[in-house]
Amino acid sequence: MKKLINTAGSVVDDALNGMVAAHPTLRVRDKVVYRAEGPRPGKVGLVSGGGSGHEPLHAGFVGYGMLDAACCGEIFTAPVPDPIIEATMGVDGGAGVLHIVKNYTGDVLNFEMAADAVEGVEVASVLVNDDVAVEDSLYTAGRRGTGATLFVEKIAGALAEEGAPLGEVAAVATEVNQRSRSFGIALTSCTPPAAGKPIFDLPEAEVELGIGIHGEPGRRRVPLAPARELADVAMDAIHGDLPLRGDLLVMVNGMGGTPLSELYVVFAEVAAYIKGKGARVTRSLVGNYVTSLDMQGFSVSICLLDETLARLWDAPVETPGLRWGR
Repeated sequence: MKKLINTAGSVVDDALNGMVAAHPTLRVRDKVVYRAEGPRPGKVGLVSGGGSGHEPLHAGFVGYGMLDAACCGEIFTAPVPDPIIEATMGVDGGAGVLHIVKNYTGDVLNFEMAADAVEGVEVASVLVNDDVAVEDSLYTAGRRGTGATLFVEKIAGALAEEGAPLGEVAAVATEVNQRSRSFGIALTSCTPPAAGKPIFDLPEAEVELGIGIHGEPGRRRVPLAPARELADVAMDAIHGDLPLRGDLLVMVNGMGGTPLSELYVVFAEVAAYIKGKGARVTRSLVGNYVTSLDMQGFSVSICLLDETLARLWDAPVETPGLRWGR
């Protein structure tokens, strides 16, 4: 294993310290990344989080137009309730706080315990469960939360920035989740620093269809095929669960170890598939946004847009991982 780290035990703290050193609009305390300016009176606060190793999710999406705080656990390990409580209290501007939670058992339980323990702050929660690959996994009951987490954070964050009340922000977050689906494919495993070796074996000539962002098994393993065929597998799974129609927000996401050139190859195939179904790609992202350390592979996430969701997606955002319009 070759990693640019100091020690396996310090990698999360060291990375967060580097993030705030690079981005003075952020501050960090107890593995929680906050907006440096603190809560804005009258604005709904947004808190998300989960295990580290998926960067820029979640800490890289703290800032104007998205999150107010991100709670960062150790690699692939949910944050414990205490920092979630601290973050919730720390971002409250008097209008309540929305928890955006990916559907992984540890995240769900710890965010629920934190919400129950917070005093004097109205808390609402939305569960992200967009992955159509499998119904249950090693980490979840029900579908996993993956790429649509970014969609929820961006669109709900834009509405909160406009001063909407907690109920409306929670409702649009729920709607985005309901309109979104994702599917991932792995070419290789990833290597957590503490393990020092890949967390699963994947033969050189095979790929895993429907992989999770922690390396959870997918639907099946098949021989490596051209990008067009792999993109069609992902899109068939998404279209079969939520028929593609109208205007779409589409993200082809890298898992951490895939060159951008290859992600654009995949996006071209995804776009052709969507056109063939009579739908339209009107908003897009290509790059590493919801990763799995150094895994090679990709995921596709789509959201069925309407006029309101498109407007909120286009609204200004200024975070380390997503930035436009300011």
